[in-house]
Amino acid sequence: MNKAAKIAIALVICLMVGYSASIVTRPSVETWYPTLIKPPFNPPNWIFMPVWTLLYILMAVAAGLVWDKIKEQKETVKMALGFFIIQLTLNAIWSYLFFELKNPMLALIEIVLLWLMIYETYLKFVKINKIAGYLLIPYMVWVAFAAVLNASIWWLN
Repeated sequence: MNKAAKIAIALVICLMVGYSASIVTRPSVETWYPTLIKPPFNPPNWIFMPVWTLLYILMAVAAGLVWDKIKEQKETVKMALGFFIIQLTLNAIWSYLFFELKNPMLALIEIVLLWLMIYETYLKFVKINKIAGYLLIPYMVWVAFAAVLNASIWWLN
C-alpha cells in the first residue's frame, strides 16, 4: 500500500471520529450548552467545526506519514500508531463526557489525559517522521486551549 492510500485510510478514520463526536455534540449545543456561563475568550460556536476538521486532516496526514515507515521501523511505528489510536479514542470520549453526560468536571479530567496522550504521540511521531510530529502541534495547542476553556466552564458553572 502506498503513502497516499495510508493517508486516505487515516483520513477516513479521523473524520469518522470527528463525525461521531459531532452527533453527540450537536443536540447539546442547541439546548444545554447555551445555558452555560462561558468565559470572555469562548470562541463563537461556528469556529469549532472548521478548526476540528482541519485538525483531523492534519492528524490523518501525520498518522499516514508514520504508517508509511512501518517497513523500516516496524515496532516503533506500531507503538506510535497505538498511542495515536488511544488519543483518538480519548478525543471521541471527551465529546461524550462534556456534551452527552453534561459533565464538565469529568470532561476536564479526561481532556488532561487526552493532552498527555497527544504529547506522547507527538514524541513518538517526531522520532519517526519530523513532519508528522510537527503536524500534531496545532492539535496540541488547540486541545490545551480547549482544556482551559473546559476548566473555565466548569469553574463558572
